[in-house]
Amino acid sequence: MVQPTVQSSDNLCRDMCSLVKPLPRAVTRPVSFLILVAWVAVMALLLRRSYLEASSASLATDLARYGSAAVWRGIYYRGEKIGFTVSQTLPEGDGFELQEDGRLQMALLGATTAATIRTDAHVDRAFALRAFEFSLDPGTGKVEVRGRIDGRRLSLEVRTASGARAEERLLDEPPALSQNLSRRLADGGLATGARHQWTMFDPATLRNSPVVVDVGRRELVRGAGVAPIPAFRVEMTFAGLRTTSWVTDTGEVVREESPLGLITIRESPQSARTMAVSNRIREDLLQTAAVVPRMSTRIDEPRDVRRLRLRVRGLEAAAFPRGDLDGGAQRTDGDVVELIDPRQMTAERADPDASRYLAAEPFIESDAPEIRAEADAAVRGIEGDRARAERLTRYVNALLDKKPTVSLPSAREVLRTKVGDCNEHTALYVAMARAVGLPARIAVGLVFVHGAFYYHAWPEVYVDRAAGRGLWLPVDPTLNQFPADATHLRLTRGGLDKQAAILPLIGHLAIDVVSVDLEPNRTPILVGRQPVDLGALTVPIPRRESSCCACRR
Repeated sequence: MVQPTVQSSDNLCRDMCSLVKPLPRAVTRPVSFLILVAWVAVMALLLRRSYLEASSASLATDLARYGSAAVWRGIYYRGEKIGFTVSQTLPEGDGFELQEDGRLQMALLGATTAATIRTDAHVDRAFALRAFEFSLDPGTGKVEVRGRIDGRRLSLEVRTASGARAEERLLDEPPALSQNLSRRLADGGLATGARHQWTMFDPATLRNSPVVVDVGRRELVRGAGVAPIPAFRVEMTFAGLRTTSWVTDTGEVVREESPLGLITIRESPQSARTMAVSNRIREDLLQTAAVVPRMSTRIDEPRDVRRLRLRVRGLEAAAFPRGDLDGGAQRTDGDVVELIDPRQMTAERADPDASRYLAAEPFIESDAPEIRAEADAAVRGIEGDRARAERLTRYVNALLDKKPTVSLPSAREVLRTKVGDCNEHTALYVAMARAVGLPARIAVGLVFVHGAFYYHAWPEVYVDRAAGRGLWLPVDPTLNQFPADATHLRLTRGGLDKQAAILPLIGHLAIDVVSVDLEPNRTPILVGRQPVDLGALTVPIPRRESSCCACRR
């Protein structure tokens, strides 16, 4: 495939502007979509070749609302098609409705996964956001997020097949949505050298974050068989991730690039709807998802690690609280992070904020009747925080079928479908723990598997509460570990918003293993030397096979 190229030519662009007809008034900037795609790419172990011609009856019905003025774009990962988006702008009363649909087709761990994403944004004539509807359907059930803006007040409703949940938030300032940013730029007049700072709401993470937009000079965007299109080069920084777009005077995004190897390009409807995911992408994903450390001692069994000292470089690429690196089973000293086996942890002075991790959240529905009932059944007859936390770890691990999913992990939906990867295991565990009175929260970071660190999520649960003391204990229901092993490197805490925050680390993180302390009577294997033959084991030791978030043990 011939990739479109970009040429700088201010003078030529002025001439071209008089020849090129105005493009349709459409706007797309699928930030949430790209973040979701990128996170799935990080978490997937395998991508085998698959093809999709988006022409089924149901798909044709979904896309029937798009007219001849709609703009179609292909989504590429490192040069190969994995999805598409289509968008259009329609007059609506005293404003506009911005419509966008997206499709992603992948084969993960041998199973075909197709995700459908839809966003409708309602704006006034100045393209200020009034309301939006966002939905994601990974094939196991649709998750819908609806929002309405009234001044600085945001009313939210989250709907799944399991029910609905509503809440209100008071924002610092009225937010924008990714879909109307380029239109707002064009409405105010694109000018080289201009800088804009807004607040953007991401419906995939339910978070408001600042966005900085820098307008560069006008360039020509070329594509195979497509006439050159003059557009401004626009750099946008959101949640620590910097993307580059080429935006026309009418607010159309004709091309977009992210540092994660994802590109969206304007195409014909027929070209956009034809997708192929090849074996080469599978290999690229393995390399992208893994952080292979430099080490002199091989770690064959992470559960044998008592203490692990790592030199971690590249953390400055991501915008997340560095304080999350310290505490619990890990300590930092400059760029060196020391991890200890959580089995060695003891209770500390009580955390005064622990009780806030008992509250329900939009995707952690710990107050839902079905979550409470399941949690009560899981720990019935079990006494003590630690024993109940362990029972929940084993219970959630056994309950869920371990498959990678492209979803917003709602605990209620996970309980209904009983399918998921580390995000789903973690969301359900945290909700069930809170439902039975155990404070719990989400940790996001990396875990060591078969010679490399992979991005992962796991819970931390508050146990050993007595005499003004307590302990945040990391556990891993995905890998059936209580507590989690010492190779879990926590980068931050939180849900999808924090997972998105660490995306800029991909390709920038480097890890050196400074030292490894193993369980007594374990024989370390030096890299480059043949292991000693210890003979046949007298007792066979079974190994559990699990696959999730690139964590297969």
